[in-house]
Amino acid sequence: MSVGAKTTAAGARLLGVDAARGVALLGMMSVHVIPALTQDGEFSASRLIAGGRSSALFAVLAGVSLALVAGGRTPPAGRELLAARLGVGARALVIFLVGMMLGSFDSGVAVILAYYGVLFLLAVPFLGLGPRMLLPLAAAWAVLAPLVSHAWRVDQPAASYDNPTLDSLAAPATLIRELLFTGYYPVFPWMAYALAGMGLGRLALNSPRVAGALFGGGAALAAATWATSWIILDSGVRERLAEAGLGGHPASPGDFADVVLTTSFYGTTPTTSWWWLVVSSPHTATPFDLLHTIGTAAAVLGLMLLLAPRAAVVLRPLGAVGSMTFTLYSLHVVLLTTVLPPTTTHAYALHIVVAFAIAVPWRRFVGRGPLEALAATMSRNARALAGPPH
Repeated sequence: MSVGAKTTAAGARLLGVDAARGVALLGMMSVHVIPALTQDGEFSASRLIAGGRSSALFAVLAGVSLALVAGGRTPPAGRELLAARLGVGARALVIFLVGMMLGSFDSGVAVILAYYGVLFLLAVPFLGLGPRMLLPLAAAWAVLAPLVSHAWRVDQPAASYDNPTLDSLAAPATLIRELLFTGYYPVFPWMAYALAGMGLGRLALNSPRVAGALFGGGAALAAATWATSWIILDSGVRERLAEAGLGGHPASPGDFADVVLTTSFYGTTPTTSWWWLVVSSPHTATPFDLLHTIGTAAAVLGLMLLLAPRAAVVLRPLGAVGSMTFTLYSLHVVLLTTVLPPTTTHAYALHIVVAFAIAVPWRRFVGRGPLEALAATMSRNARALAGPPH
C-alpha cells in the first residue's frame, strides 16, 4: 500500500471516530433539551433512542481516544508508557476541573465532565494492555462491577444527585463516593466503557472487516442483552421488583411496568432487591445496561467507520463537531444556563445550529477546539516529564 493510501485510511479512521463522537454529543444534547414525555404522556423519541446510550457512547469513545493517543494498535512500553500515563493524567485533571466549574451552573443538566476526568485517570493503569486483555476485562468488569456496587451501596447514604462542584472538594469522602458509586455517571461500573473503548481502539479500525464486525457484533450484543433482560423480567421478576419497591430511589413513579423499567434511574438501581440488576433501563449501570450500551456504542462506531471512506463529504461536518466535543459540550451547558434554555422555542435545533456553525469553520481554519488545545498542551507538558525518547 502506498503512503498516500495509508494516509487516506488513517484519515477515514479519524473521521469515523470523530463522527461517532458527534453522534454522541448530539444525542446527549437531545436528552438535555427535548422533554422526556410528549404531550400524550409517551416517552419522546429522543429519550427512547438516546437516553443512556449517548452518554455511554461518549464514554466508550473516550476509551478509543485513549488507545489512539497511547500507541494505537501497539500498546506503549517503557518510557513511552510512562509518558502516555503522565499525559493522560494531565488531560484528566483539565477535564475534571472544567467539569467541576460547569457543575456550579444552574443548567438542569447532570454534567458528565467531572466523572469523565476520573474515568480517564482510572484508565491510566491499563494503557499498556492490548485488545486480547482489554476486551475480556471489559466484559468481566461489566458483569462483576455492578454486583460489587450493589453490595457496597446497601448501607451507604442516598446519593445527592447534585453536580460535583469545586465546593464539593470540602467533603472529599462524599465526593469520591458519588463520583465512583452513587452519582449519575458512576465511574466504578463505568470503567467497563473505558476498557471496552480502549480495547476497540487497539484494533485495526481502518479495516472494513473490523468496522463491519463492530457494527454487526455490537448490534447483536445490544439486541441480545436487551431481549434477555426483558425475558427475565417477564418470568415473574417484574412482580418481585414491584413488591420490593424503589426504597426511596427517585426513579419516576407511575405505572411500574411501563414507566419505572424504561425511564432513567439517575445512575444506579435501588438496593431493595438483587433482581434490580437484571434491568436494562437507561442509567442503571447493571450488567445488562452496560453490555447493551457497549453494544450500541460499538455498532455506532462501526457504522461511522464503514461510512467514512464512502461518504466523507457528508460526515465531515459531523466529524468537525465530534473533533471538539469538550468545547462544544461545555458551551452547550453554558447556553442552557443563559441564552438558550430548554424552554426556548426550537431549542434543540438552535443548539445544533450553534454546534455546527462553530465547529465546521473552526476545524477548517484553526484546528483543535480551545479546550481541546488546552488539554493537549497540558498533556504534552506532562509527557515531557518522562524525559526524551531513547
